[in-house]
Formats: sequence, structure tokens, C-alpha cells
Amino acid sequence: MFKKNIKKDPSFNDTSFALGRHLTIEFYECEPDILLNKDDVKKALLKAAKNSGATIINSSFHNFEPQGVSGVVIIAESHFTIHAWPEHNYAAVDIFTCGDTLDLDIALSSLKTSLGSKNVVVSSDQNRGIITKPSESGNVDEIIKAPRLYPISWESDYKQKNPWGVLTSIDIYECDQKIIRDAGSIRQFVYELCKMIDMKRFGECRVVHFGEDEAVEGFSMTQLIETSLISGHFANATNAAYLDIFSCKYYDPRDVAQFALSFFKGSNYKMQLAYRR
Repeated sequence: MFKKNIKKDPSFNDTSFALGRHLTIEFYECEPDILLNKDDVKKALLKAAKNSGATIINSSFHNFEPQGVSGVVIIAESHFTIHAWPEHNYAAVDIFTCGDTLDLDIALSSLKTSLGSKNVVVSSDQNRGIITKPSESGNVDEIIKAPRLYPISWESDYKQKNPWGVLTSIDIYECDQKIIRDAGSIRQFVYELCKMIDMKRFGECRVVHFGEDEAVEGFSMTQLIETSLISGHFANATNAAYLDIFSCKYYDPRDVAQFALSFFKGSNYKMQLAYRR
């Protein structure tokens, strides 16, 4: 798959060469427990670097709050880097090498296995620092490709697509049992959330307990807001909170998810966003 770096590329003449090669790889549908654990992510990247034949110099990894891991492995040939988004079961990996000795196929296969990824996309494969010998030619021609650029922030994407409304579904795991089993605490969450995202409540927050089936037993909540609806179910069996925030007025989905995680004292969260048109 990645053997083209040892084949002659007809797009370059014999007097040109590259200082390095840069891959960006998207790992989707990863195992969430792995992405939540800094040590597991570190082991995955170190193993991939070692298996590829890289000479490991040093490494550094960091846990973000409330969740997420970033890390870098410095190798003699350049570096491996990673950033993990556990809420989306996704990890972004960069591999930069200044030599032809690394086996990139092995590196990707190792990472796919270690991260439990079911879908891997190589989003770019670039030569870096294309050099032409001065004796043969003048300056290297600059070739600029215009990639399709996506907005990075939720708000920019929302403004660009201009939907009628946005729906965020958030699953909070390993919540504090006392909080999710208390109707007053659930109402307090709704009041504080509406204040935080500047949503005007319409009527009172309704919290009802369902208990006939142990599999779904727990409180359900609904709160009308002037821009639509906030709802949720708090499951005793899983100690999880399942929330939906639907509004025709923009709010930041990650701010809501992180506030909910903090309020219910959960261990981690998953988040899905959908535009309603």
C-alpha cells in the first residue's frame, strides 16, 4: 500500500527528492475504553513506532479534562503523533518520516489493532520539502492544491449550513446514583443548563419516574424551551443519563456535554450531533 516511496515517481525528475514524507490517518469506530486511557493510547503509538522499524527517542502524552488524549513519540526519523476524541470514538494520527526505512503498512496495521478501529482512512500522503539540485535547475516550482476545507468549530459549521435547528444527543456514563435518582437534582440540572446556554424555559420541568421494567427504570425528563425542547432519561440499570437538546437557536454542543458530565459526576460521555432542516 505504501511502497510508492521506493518506486520511481514519474511526476518528479531525477534531480529532485523530498526531505520527508507525511501521512495523516483517521481512525474511526475505535474502542472507547482505549481512547479514554492515556496509558493505552501511549502503548498503541509506541508499539506502532517500534513495529514499523522506527528508532524511538522519547515520548510525551497528556490527558485532557474531562476526556481526550494527545501524545507524541519522537523518533530518529521524525515523529508519530495522536489526538483522541473518545466522545466520537475517533483518533487522528500523524506519521512523519525523513527516511525510507519505516514500514508504514505495519505501523497502520498495528495502530488499527491496538485502537480497535473498524474504519481507517489515510486522508493525506505528502512529500515534504521537495528539493531540486541547484546545478540542474532554478527554484522548485510551487504547486498549491486547494483542498476542501471544513469548518473546525461547531458554530462555524452551523452558520455555514444554516439549518432550522440542531439536536445534540449526549450519553453520560457511570453517573452519581444519588443525583440521577433524585427528581430535584434533575430539575436543577435543567435550570442551570438553560441559564448557561441562554435558553428561556417555557413552563415547568417535568420529571416522571417509570419503574415497571427494571431494564428501563428511572426518571424521564422533559422541558419545553422557547426554541424547542430538552429531554432525557436517567437509567438506574446502567447509571447513565441519556440527554437530547433540540433548539432552533445555536448552542455549543461540547459545552453542554461537559457541563452535563460535571453535574452528574459521570466518568465519560458520548456525543452525536444532527442538523434538522
